Amino acid sequence: MTANEAMEATEVIGGRSLWQDAGRRLLGNKAAATGLVILAVVAIASFVGPYLLPWSYDQIDWDHIEALPPDIAMGHYLGTDSLGRDLLARTLVGGRVSLTVGILATTVALLIGVTVGAVAGFVGGRTDQLLMRFVDLMYSVPLTFFVIILMVLFGRNFTLMFIAIGAVEWLTMARIVRGQTLALRGKEFIEAARASGGSTPAIIWRHIVPNVLGVVVVYVTLTIPQVILLESFLSFLGLGVQEPMTSWGMLINDGAVELQINPRTLIVPAAFMTVTLFCFNFLGDGLRDALDPKDR
Repeated sequence: MTANEAMEATEVIGGRSLWQDAGRRLLGNKAAATGLVILAVVAIASFVGPYLLPWSYDQIDWDHIEALPPDIAMGHYLGTDSLGRDLLARTLVGGRVSLTVGILATTVALLIGVTVGAVAGFVGGRTDQLLMRFVDLMYSVPLTFFVIILMVLFGRNFTLMFIAIGAVEWLTMARIVRGQTLALRGKEFIEAARASGGSTPAIIWRHIVPNVLGVVVVYVTLTIPQVILLESFLSFLGLGVQEPMTSWGMLINDGAVELQINPRTLIVPAAFMTVTLFCFNFLGDGLRDALDPKDR
């Protein structure tokens, strides 16, 4: 028996878990795998790249205002904006802010949505009715308008931004988790956990939540680009981060003003954000296919 045959025999005997099988299927999806690699490159460049560049994102080069790329001699690889600030450095810092807001706000939405959905679906009765009516009430409020009100009342703050966005992005996740929980709470392993004396919180977090993670992971990859777009929209309206800090939305806003004079200030951040959003969607589609037990 060759080494490859031995490895295949070991895999057949030992089997693979759901997550191992999903990982293989995800890596076999060229679009999702490519999107994952590009997202990793964008994330590393956004968080590490600004420290490696010769110019800081808020440093002004008075001698090279609106310099055309590539001004390699002065270290402006994508040129400068109307104030002489390095465009590449500002784009990477903007990506850091947008990705951070997207991930943190999605984490807030994840914690609230999974908790509300699992509790509503498992407990049922009046608790379910009360929580779902609250979700319906929140759906009736224009979410973007609600976030804008919070930003106006409490001021523009980075921490408040992702908390406010996350506080309105959990509604759909709660409904999805509730539906999955309703399908799980009558299963035999849940009844066995009840019979063994497990408390409601213990059953929810040890049995319900792990079994809905597949759907939740897929929805998370689709929520992050939604949050990035919402943050960009708020920054476009002037309600995002404050100067000299920037984000992709703020850069696009500034680029739209200078479109006819210096179109690069719009094209560069818009290209970064567009590629990132496409990659998140490709990754979400790949995860959906990889975690679908019916798609074998």
